[in-house]
Amino acid sequence: MAEGKAGYFGEYGGAFIPEVLHATFEELNEKFTEIKADPDFWQEYENLMSTYSCRATPLTYADNLSRHFGGAQIYIKREDLNHTGAHKVNNVMGQGLLVKRMGKKRVIAETGAGQHGVATATMAAKFGLECTIYMGEIDVLRQRPNVFWMERMGATVVPVKEGTRVLKDSINEAFRDWVTNMDDTHYVLGTACGPAPFPEMVSYFQSIIGKEARRQSLEATGKLPDSVYACVGGGSNAMGIFQGFMDDDVELVGVEAGGHGIDTHLHASRIASNDATVGVAQGFRTYFLQNQDGQMNETHSVSAGLDYIGISPLLANLADQGRIRFESATDVEVIDALSLTMKKEGLIPALETSHAFAQAFKDAPKMRSDQTIIINQSGRGDKDIFTIADAFDDPKWKQFIIEKARQYES
Repeated sequence: MAEGKAGYFGEYGGAFIPEVLHATFEELNEKFTEIKADPDFWQEYENLMSTYSCRATPLTYADNLSRHFGGAQIYIKREDLNHTGAHKVNNVMGQGLLVKRMGKKRVIAETGAGQHGVATATMAAKFGLECTIYMGEIDVLRQRPNVFWMERMGATVVPVKEGTRVLKDSINEAFRDWVTNMDDTHYVLGTACGPAPFPEMVSYFQSIIGKEARRQSLEATGKLPDSVYACVGGGSNAMGIFQGFMDDDVELVGVEAGGHGIDTHLHASRIASNDATVGVAQGFRTYFLQNQDGQMNETHSVSAGLDYIGISPLLANLADQGRIRFESATDVEVIDALSLTMKKEGLIPALETSHAFAQAFKDAPKMRSDQTIIINQSGRGDKDIFTIADAFDDPKWKQFIIEKARQYES
């Protein structure tokens, strides 16, 4: 596992896969290497995203929040304005173009919060592909609107009832499917995790966020930001925006799910807590929340998209290097940040994204007024209306649900 070995980032990464998948991964590596070297492919990708998904997404100055905190000037990268409502579409459309080159007819995916599932179903509909989405049974219940849209676009949604019935179990089921159907099927992995080349490939497509944000910051302020914030589950949106500033004197801040607090173990914080250890699972080596026997721990987060037990090997390596500062935000802090953002800016960040807002709101008042920060709003919160309404304990929403249930019973 020497530095620079293909598929590794420091000591993290690799491709720990069954023998039956070796030929499939060789083909995937070959095609990914081919498109990286082909400028026409990236141009095709950018053209597709500009006409199909509203790119370039804007960089919005949050003047009300900036005045409220009286410190740094706050800018928000609006990935919520993508088609399907999150950054996930960047990756799936890129992989969709790759699938076309490979001649595959079917795609499968895992999803937690549902945004990757919706994005994959959207891509499959546009490119005429058969689509199956694996989703933990718990996530199916708390993200029913996203399940509705996936199925309406023609995807088959399979509730995963094994294990803890959340994201990690969905990934396991997707890999089982792929082993059985690899000849005509491509697994559209949604985050910068898994066996190589997926971490690099997902990061490659998501880098469009950082490229835009860097240019937009210079255009808006005449300089680069002092700090950039992103929530971190597996790591795709964080790697996406961080890549635009990796070689600059810009602080990069990744915010993990603190759940009920990292001292309670009811969280999903791998780097900001002391609960994770290095191991191998789901095809790659990184920090996992696991016990001494290597069994994965249960995680908790108010957000369905940040409760993954591992972290991208790229981010693990950057953490070791001290290039990224990792923090965590609790469920309570996340809800407070979401509420403040809605009331001050009229924006509804997703619960995942609200983790990044929560940490930025802690730091902004300590900074000077001539300093700037960018928060990556990786998704919009209307998809989380059931979870958000429950978190706010909204009585009118509860009454609406009760009355709607009565209508269905009658």
